[in-house]
Amino acid sequence: MQKRNATAAVIGAGDYIGAEIAKKFAVEGFSIYAGRRNGDKLAPLVKDIEAAGGEIHARSLDARKEEEIISFLSDADKHAPLEVCIFNIGANVNFPILDTTERVFRKVWEMACYSGFLAGREAARLMTARGGGKIFFTGATASLRGGSGYAAFASAKFGLRAVAQAMARELGPKNIHVAHLIIDSGVDTEWVRQRRIEALGPNALDNPDLLMPPAAVAGAYWQLYQQPKTAWTFELEIRPFGEKW
Repeated sequence: MQKRNATAAVIGAGDYIGAEIAKKFAVEGFSIYAGRRNGDKLAPLVKDIEAAGGEIHARSLDARKEEEIISFLSDADKHAPLEVCIFNIGANVNFPILDTTERVFRKVWEMACYSGFLAGREAARLMTARGGGKIFFTGATASLRGGSGYAAFASAKFGLRAVAQAMARELGPKNIHVAHLIIDSGVDTEWVRQRRIEALGPNALDNPDLLMPPAAVAGAYWQLYQQPKTAWTFELEIRPFGEKW
């Protein structure tokens, strides 16, 4: 592993996608700053990265709180220049419209859109001062279309996509690559597996290739990171070969 004098921040470092993103960038030599709501749950990720010879700083982070985002990214940048910031908070919920309370709608927006704005703005503040960087956002099928029961989630993901697109147009000329990764598929997590069985029956998992491995998402982010500035992608859609779209 070749160490870099650079930090990659992962906001929303959950057990699957976020963890794999952190592991991938750690293997590539970045110092990792990983945050999630319950920092105690980051212990397995810390163990894995350190066992592989990487460096990680993990802590609790409520990304909806401006002061916590500012502190988290500032500390990451002080440790080593913040070169990559990946926003990976999901908030995927399904409620019929008549059961979607004001609180549900607001909380989903706070998690999936508002906190993304905070993370993107503060990462951009640090990166523009240095003259470059990468800011990546995790999107979903709901970033492009609203589905039955997904009024709250889709509106938040639509909003996050708009934030990312506006930032990309503003910051690209300042040598900051802003990209939005749309995962148009179920990802192979325990939660998704259980939901598929409940919806489709006991044979729903017979073809494992229809679920996307979290490591494949991390690989897509690494591909975005490697793009030369003469050929940047703003929006990348990924899905398994068998996914209907």
